[in-house]
Amino acid sequence: MAAHPFLVSSCLAGIPCRYDGNARPDAEIIAAVENGHAVPACAEQLGGLPTPRPAAEIRGGDGSDVLRGTAAVITDQGEDVTAEFIAGAEKVTELALAHGITEAVLQARSPSCGCGVVYDGSHSGELTRGDGVLAAMLTQRGITVRAVRGNRDTSTADENAGSPA
Repeated sequence: MAAHPFLVSSCLAGIPCRYDGNARPDAEIIAAVENGHAVPACAEQLGGLPTPRPAAEIRGGDGSDVLRGTAAVITDQGEDVTAEFIAGAEKVTELALAHGITEAVLQARSPSCGCGVVYDGSHSGELTRGDGVLAAMLTQRGITVRAVRGNRDTSTADENAGSPA
C-alpha cells in the first residue's frame, strides 16, 4: 500500500454497490486500487443499506445539514434513511483516518459522496449546491474531497448547478 493512499467511492473502483446495483467504473480509480494507492469504500453499504436499494436524496439541505440534524435523507419511496447514511459516513471516516488518508475521490452528485453538487431532494433529477453526507463528514475531519463522474472530473463542470442554463 502507498505511504498515503487516497479514499475512493467503491462504485468508481468497479464494485457494483450503487443504489441500482451497478458500478460506475473509472479506469484511473480501478488502477489506483489495484496498485494499492487507493482504498475503496461504500458508505451506504457500510451503513447497512442493501444493494440494490431505493434511490435516496437529501431533503432540506445538504450533508452538513444532515449531520447537524436539520435535513434528512429520504428515498423515492418516502423512507427516512438518514441514520444509515450517517452510520456509513462514520465508518468510512474511521477507515480513512486509520489509513492516514488526506484525500478522497468520490462519486459525483451522490447523497453520500457528492462534492459541491447533489440532487435537490425532489427526486426529479434537479441539482443543487452542497455536499453529500460522507463528503461533509470527511471535510469536517480535514480530508480533501473531489468528485468524479465516470472518467470526468466534475470539480468545475457542476459549478453552475442550480443556476439557469
